[in-house]
Amino acid sequence: MDTAILNSKTALIVVDMLNDFVTGALTCENAKAIVKPLEELVTTARKHHLTVIYANDAHYKGIDKELELWGDHAIAGTKGAEVIPELAPQQGDYVVPKRRYSGFFQTDLQLILTELGIENLIITGLHTHMCVRHTTADAYYWGYGIYVPQDCVHAFTTEDHQSGLEYLKNVYGAHICTSDELK
Repeated sequence: MDTAILNSKTALIVVDMLNDFVTGALTCENAKAIVKPLEELVTTARKHHLTVIYANDAHYKGIDKELELWGDHAIAGTKGAEVIPELAPQQGDYVVPKRRYSGFFQTDLQLILTELGIENLIITGLHTHMCVRHTTADAYYWGYGIYVPQDCVHAFTTEDHQSGLEYLKNVYGAHICTSDELK
């Protein structure tokens, strides 16, 4: 893969790398495997002055539809809704709270990307077949070039992860790569 995408027209999106998904209410054991490569990719992105954006579940207890399916998790303002310490946002990063699977749905994400002149997205985080998938779908609809490093996304099961990657590639034309290919 050409690392030419590591420029000001590219943003790194980190989806739901939250305490509740890594060690809390909806722990995904597979999340632990992506922390180190994702941490290295975030470092690379910052080194190349890429925009880093966190799209994080921040649910309202008692009213969000996702909570009906998944129970209470990532409730806005709680420790569970915070990004894990290894990937904590830094000054200059953007944090976009979301209440549905997609990082775009009724959030500021598209407005931020437009105002920054972003053309390509590197989409990472949890879960390959849900929040990453829906964020990728909306990125596709908006016309972004999409890169998904397979070692920086995962799901509750390996099967969900693999089927998610195939779907992203076949339906949205996502470039499935590794984080090493982006460094």
